Amino acid sequence: MDTMLEVKGLKTYFFTEAGVVKAVDGIDFTVGKNETIGLVGESGSGKTVTGLSVIRIVPPPGKIVDGSITFEGEDLLKKSEEEMRKIRGNKISMTFQDPTTSLNPLFTVGDQIAEVIREHDKNISKNESMEKTIKLLEMVHISEPTIRVKAYPHELSGGMKQRIAIARSLASDPSLLFADEPTTNLDVTVQAQVLELIKELRDKQKMSLVMITHDMGIVAEITQRVQVLYAGMVAEIAETHSLFSKPQHPYTEALLQAVPRIDQRKELKVIPGNIPNLINPPTGCRFNPRCQYAKAICSEKVPVLEKTDKGHYTACHFWRNLDLTGA
Repeated sequence: MDTMLEVKGLKTYFFTEAGVVKAVDGIDFTVGKNETIGLVGESGSGKTVTGLSVIRIVPPPGKIVDGSITFEGEDLLKKSEEEMRKIRGNKISMTFQDPTTSLNPLFTVGDQIAEVIREHDKNISKNESMEKTIKLLEMVHISEPTIRVKAYPHELSGGMKQRIAIARSLASDPSLLFADEPTTNLDVTVQAQVLELIKELRDKQKMSLVMITHDMGIVAEITQRVQVLYAGMVAEIAETHSLFSKPQHPYTEALLQAVPRIDQRKELKVIPGNIPNLINPPTGCRFNPRCQYAKAICSEKVPVLEKTDKGHYTACHFWRNLDLTGA
């Protein structure tokens, strides 16, 4: 598979008054052409910051301090802001977790989408951009698009706002889309509709997709490969079916055991504790304070990412000795 995006040794830190927050601390991953990967982990694991780093919109006091981000053979970290503006939204786009905050309440949804179209095509007229906006609303299955273009965000439901946000992220036909928790805060039926829409658009547009989520159900349904993040570091990388059938990291096992299954009656297990403070993260393996299998070495030495099988990698000292439970 041809590699579209390659991230190596990415470190993004936030320089706060309380100290340096190591939000992303040495992450590697790749995305192939027409591939869908999942970035998975609890809140605070570094998923969203990884996406923001790739398109270089990390909010202050955040800063990319190390690593490389290569997209279609070009290092994005060496690009000027002007050069990045031609890539961001044009070749790489991102839908954000809460469309209520990403849509401007003072402008109609039509104007907000048309603005993106005109930003990336200076030769297009205002009427042409609005025509394309209506077509985009049709593409994301918004009813009565000629009327909806004149609506303000507060006049739309949560599901419709999420569809608008997706339409806006597709306004310039990107080849890579980061979808950040696109079904959060939606009811179950609308979640399923939005997920089906993303899959449909991915296939129709022949896009690569990075699904940022904590929901292992979404991961199982839409991704081909998964990157499990914990406290700013990579815990495990695997093809989706392999991750679910034979996890190789205790954190992945814990995530899978917390997922309800319609075909099984079992008590769901809660992962004890919380994501650590990333100003002073635990020494050694960052998961060790919450890991039921931890031994002395786990708090002394950072585990390296090792290949366990074809396409399967884990950062655990004891993966050879553990018999972990899959989904």
